[in-house]
Amino acid sequence: MTVGPLQDNPVVSSERQGAVAIVTLQRAGALNALSVQMAKAMTESIRRFADDRSIWVIVLRASAGRAFSVGADLKETIGMSDDELLKRRDTLREMFALIRAIPQASIASVFGFALGGGCEIALSCDLIVAADDAIFGLPELRVGLIPAGGGTQLLSQSIGVRQAKELMFTAQQVDASRAHALGIVSRLVPRTRLDEATMELALEICRSSPSAVRIVKRVMDGSAGLSAHAALVVEEEGWKEVSQTSDRNEGVAAFVEKRTPRWENR
Repeated sequence: MTVGPLQDNPVVSSERQGAVAIVTLQRAGALNALSVQMAKAMTESIRRFADDRSIWVIVLRASAGRAFSVGADLKETIGMSDDELLKRRDTLREMFALIRAIPQASIASVFGFALGGGCEIALSCDLIVAADDAIFGLPELRVGLIPAGGGTQLLSQSIGVRQAKELMFTAQQVDASRAHALGIVSRLVPRTRLDEATMELALEICRSSPSAVRIVKRVMDGSAGLSAHAALVVEEEGWKEVSQTSDRNEGVAAFVEKRTPRWENR
């Protein structure tokens, strides 16, 4: 993956490569700790790409260094009033909610430490490609806090409630190999191949109908926790929607004609 020169903010940059958008955390000197400035820049970049129908996959990554992100910048909170803390919380909460609500497929490309809010950014994505040096953890309880960027729910959904409770209660850090075995990580690759492997996965997703990817993502996310009957109702509604798309017509025609589909994302 070649990261282009487009820079939106000193702490976050973004670019697009065809139908793939790439948002990069660039605060390596602070281990990409999530400041208010970074959260606002992330929100702005992600929202722009999420609203762009020509973008089919969004990748969240970090620039070179020791960490994908070590989570919230706690130093920034020193001396803040209660009102200031709540405003800061709202900014971070908006960022996490937006990542979870990305309509396209989303991929976190993780190396080094992914702790606290950094782990939650990764968990908020649909898929995680991890380098073999990645370390995941939600250590908030050791500083008197709780994971509140979606971590209590997302980790439980990934590995089960009991495993998630143990990891959070004990603030355990999980290496890449164990994270892959637990199901947190989708693909595990050498650090030297992380960017390449992430883009390979993004381009592989782009071979599928982008409208179908959006719909199946919405069906799966929207049916989580529902009864089997209710979940199948959501699935049926998704089928009805996708059956009316031009991508469905194109996909069937391409299959019959033995050619590559020309997706229109509508």
